[in-house]
Amino acid sequence: MAKGKKSVDSEHNNERVVTHNRRAKHQYEVLDMLECGLALVGSEVKSLRNGKVSIEEAFARVKDGEVWLYNCDIPEYPQANRFNHEPKRPRKLLLHRREIQRFASQASQKGLTLIPLKIYFKRGLAKVLLGLCRGRKEHDKREIIKKEESRREIRRMVQRYQNR
Repeated sequence: MAKGKKSVDSEHNNERVVTHNRRAKHQYEVLDMLECGLALVGSEVKSLRNGKVSIEEAFARVKDGEVWLYNCDIPEYPQANRFNHEPKRPRKLLLHRREIQRFASQASQKGLTLIPLKIYFKRGLAKVLLGLCRGRKEHDKREIIKKEESRREIRRMVQRYQNR
């Protein structure tokens, strides 16, 4: 490679996160993750670039051999006036046929759910990190919270000891 020139991949591989689904890590156990594209119209992309999106209640389903994202709320873009989109419309997720068969078939067979974990821009394209998740019971959630609190307490004690 020529001196002083960066490769195209390192130059444009920046990832800008639009939103995280914080509740998903608490309510579900994530078994597997997959990055997929998101088919959007122009006003939706503009709204995403402004950081306006909610995926708290969103989920994905397989319908007619395609994966669709439901309940993802992308509010209307004010400057798009009559060319605006419907905020909670189903949006198509872009996956290869093999990925759909492998990933979505696991969801239907084992009673698992496809949950969007985050939406971000990668190389200028809107992407969704889709997680294959199993719902957690209430006692599992409590147990995880106790473990996290004990880890935090241990970290605090170590920091106090090191600062002496």
